Amino acid sequence: MKKLLLILFIVGLGNSLYAQDPIWLEEVFISATNYKYLSAVDNSEAPIPVKQLEKEAAMFRAEGRDPYVDRFNTYEVSFYVPNGRIVALYDGDGKIIKTIERFENVQLPESVMMALRDRFPQWGVVKDIYKVNYSAKKGAEKVFKVKLKNGDETIRVQLDEKGNFI
Repeated sequence: MKKLLLILFIVGLGNSLYAQDPIWLEEVFISATNYKYLSAVDNSEAPIPVKQLEKEAAMFRAEGRDPYVDRFNTYEVSFYVPNGRIVALYDGDGKIIKTIERFENVQLPESVMMALRDRFPQWGVVKDIYKVNYSAKKGAEKVFKVKLKNGDETIRVQLDEKGNFI
């Protein structure tokens, strides 16, 4: 009986030595001061890279870093993905004051596609640019600049996120 308990103890101890190391998940933190930014730029139809980059800008924390701070106590940080970028201006507390966002050749929202199809039925989309200008005071302005082609003719149009032509 003592041998059996000793063997079970050794086997149990041996199994715990070969157990997988614990994986610690990073804490996902969005500053309470930047939730307004995410709410203002939120677009349920935005492509995943756009959403991820906007979330990264909202989660950016300058603690432990030595960013260049100018005389207005602000600093600028740039975020990049292959087809777009965000340049964000933060105050000394890490709150987003302003962003300038530009993404090229993203999937257009359904409302924009429907507006283009209704107004330009024989035209095809050649290139598009999605621009967002956010300001803590004014909110977000979202514009789609689209280049259309029909045979040898090309035109450029601008639409808001609801499909209204500007």
